[in-house]
Amino acid sequence: MAGPAVEAWTLSRRGLLAAVATTLLAACGRDDQDPVGPPGPDARELVIGASLELTGPGQALGVLQERALKITVDKLNEQGVPVGNLRRTVRLVVRDNASEPRLAAQHATELATRENVHALIGGCLAETSLAIIPIAQQQQVPFISFAAADNLTVPLAQRTYIFKLTPDARDVARALAPLIRSQGFERVGLLATPGAHGDSGVRALTAALKAVDVDLVKVTRLPRAENADYRPAARKVTDPDPDAVVIWGTAPFSGTAARALRQTGYEGRIFFDAGAVAEDTLSETNAPAVEGAYVVHPASLNSSSLTNTSTAGLDRRDFVYRYIHLYGSFSGFAPYGADALRLIVNAARLGKSVDRGWLRAYLGNQITEGIAGAYAFAPIRHGGMEPDSLGVFTVVSGSWSRVS
Repeated sequence: MAGPAVEAWTLSRRGLLAAVATTLLAACGRDDQDPVGPPGPDARELVIGASLELTGPGQALGVLQERALKITVDKLNEQGVPVGNLRRTVRLVVRDNASEPRLAAQHATELATRENVHALIGGCLAETSLAIIPIAQQQQVPFISFAAADNLTVPLAQRTYIFKLTPDARDVARALAPLIRSQGFERVGLLATPGAHGDSGVRALTAALKAVDVDLVKVTRLPRAENADYRPAARKVTDPDPDAVVIWGTAPFSGTAARALRQTGYEGRIFFDAGAVAEDTLSETNAPAVEGAYVVHPASLNSSSLTNTSTAGLDRRDFVYRYIHLYGSFSGFAPYGADALRLIVNAARLGKSVDRGWLRAYLGNQITEGIAGAYAFAPIRHGGMEPDSLGVFTVVSGSWSRVS
């Protein structure tokens, strides 16, 4: 996959994780008989439960991931999934958590105990994922989160069944900070959403800007209410007259915040974290406000990846073609749902079992190139896309265009 140059420390980290994974899997002997797991309705199925934000404020993200899941399940089931001496079909059980943590926790319990799913995925918002985590951990069901927050997979001793796919806030901030500096900006304001996602951004960006001698002159948190007026927050963050403003949040709030900045007279440069990328951000309502804005996001957002002939590149091309066939157009997003399914399927294939414990063990040792980006899981690291999978994009005429 095309992408920015890989720093030496990134290669070292991936090499270390590969060595650890190889050693542990080599020692992980097993016989041909599956360990006992939860009985499913059909022994020839791999059952995966998904709690998604299909309504409520998180639907801008959840609906896209549901589409990614549908496309990928259909693709996988064309030939089935080889698990031991069986070829299984993937059955997806989807629940709408309405962007409510309470519902997400309820779904996790029902999916784990009533539906007897082999794994859980979803939680596009940090709050819904955080509600699922204790249930998944208690029931010992592998859970792959689609949300972005530092505390999803740590402390690791309390997150042994938990994984995440999104980039770490630290890696996004480390890409944003030199980009801001390279454009000559020395004073930056930060608009961050409330909650764990925004908290991660504040910590990461504060450190990253300091490292490149850029002043963070104002940090303002956006209001929690779904239909809140963002203009007061926009006025606060621009009061010190910053050269640029970073919006750290998720769609649809990212686009709304950009619009509020323009409405209050701010004409400077806007930068987004990866959570901003969704169809809503480039909507007709937001288009004038976000034109010229920059984002750090998995490089799969780049349309030129469709010419990549690697296995991951071909998978992405097939995904985009299927998406366009079903939904008419593709404006770009990170299909974490597709990667989550493939990771679980690969764990079942490698472990020759759908037992929850074996799935967790093989998930925790996968180093792979997905559709959205590259992942390197290990017993000492349960999440975060690899930094060299990130790229810089800008909005040109209402579309994302690769910069570096």
